[in-house]
Amino acid sequence: MATGELATTTLPVGAGWLGSRIGERTARGVAGTVSGLIRDGEVPPGTRLPTVRALAAELSVSPTTIAEAWSQLRAAGLIGTGRPRGTIVLEPPSSPPPERAFSGWQTVDLEHGLPDPGLLPPLEDAVAAGVHTERFGGLVKNSITPQLRAAVKPTWPFAAESWTVAAGGQDGMLLACQAVARPGDVIALEAPTAPWLRELLRRSRIHVVPVRCDEDGPLPSSLAAALEHRPVAFVYQPRAQSPLGHSVPADRLAELAAVLSEEDLTVIEDDDFGPLASSPSLSLGTRLPGRVLLVRSYCTAFGLELRSCVIGGSAALVERVRQQRGPGSVWSSRILQDAQAFLLTDPGSAELLNRARHRYAQRRTALTEALREHGISVRARDGLTLWVPVPEESRTLMTLAANGVSAGSGTRAGNPGTPHIRIATGQLPDDPALVADLARMIARAARRA
Repeated sequence: MATGELATTTLPVGAGWLGSRIGERTARGVAGTVSGLIRDGEVPPGTRLPTVRALAAELSVSPTTIAEAWSQLRAAGLIGTGRPRGTIVLEPPSSPPPERAFSGWQTVDLEHGLPDPGLLPPLEDAVAAGVHTERFGGLVKNSITPQLRAAVKPTWPFAAESWTVAAGGQDGMLLACQAVARPGDVIALEAPTAPWLRELLRRSRIHVVPVRCDEDGPLPSSLAAALEHRPVAFVYQPRAQSPLGHSVPADRLAELAAVLSEEDLTVIEDDDFGPLASSPSLSLGTRLPGRVLLVRSYCTAFGLELRSCVIGGSAALVERVRQQRGPGSVWSSRILQDAQAFLLTDPGSAELLNRARHRYAQRRTALTEALREHGISVRARDGLTLWVPVPEESRTLMTLAANGVSAGSGTRAGNPGTPHIRIATGQLPDDPALVADLARMIARAARRA
């Protein structure tokens, strides 16, 4: 059967089955999920899709939303309509024309490292499970529910004495840093790192001394030099580091622990990628008991709507985090906590998480290989960001912006070395031709700089 032709035999797929795999209920989210299922082979050529009205009813959205999603899939050459058979999945085109399959790079997050809404799990069953949580009459801002504690405890890399929750990873890191550092204090922070974390510390009037990294994480020699500035804490990402993508191996953790063993300072670990990370969760908490706070966000894996983050460590450190909560601070809903617990223990959600992890890895690798064809060497280890070397940062970013591409600044990440830019990969299209087009634009912009 030629590419783009309707199959001669059709197999129906139910609206319930398809709807259970759709996370973001927008036209783009529906189209992205169905496109992924088609390209992964879960919905093979010849499959008859549900009618617009049937799927709209299943998802509780307007039929116009589904019609627009179907329109996007037709433009990409993935589905066709042939009465009386209905909407049929076609053989995926090998290289669809970019002008038909893609609306422009300005619609894709290439700067912030946001997750793909089409790869998030549905929340209906999770929220339904959450509403059965025990209700309290007053505010319980700092309390973690028994269900969420039981769900995260087996995956915690060290024996935490106490736990609390926060309204997302950034809120968790803010609470953790302010629990150990006052305005004017110094924190040793790996460099480069996530720009939002540097901004968070700046607004808190906490000074930063950088700790340089190599491909295995923070350098022990650089950490030792940073300790001369008498920091109150050391902050780093143990896995899927943004923007470098590395995870710190056990032997490097041992070296860092040796440097820190004679110092009395807190270690804050930012596990922002959480269960999406390809590497296992390792921690300095096994070597420095009582001195480590692990802040793990689940927002990238399961969506921002749950605002889910768990903080675990010694009882004394966790209590200091709890005390940062003011009367007007955001508190973590027990219903949403138990919804998160459901997602962490549900086999179906685990399957979707594995699919998302695989898809993100494919996108990182695709852009990495495309850039290497232009002589740009980058590493694609983990996470949603590539750290791309360029001759001159500002001019490269301006040239890309002129072509509708908004990339991230290496300087904002606290880059201590040669110029780099950050390219987010989580929402990259799965069409190799489009990825090759982006790589050409990056290479051209870098040369013009």
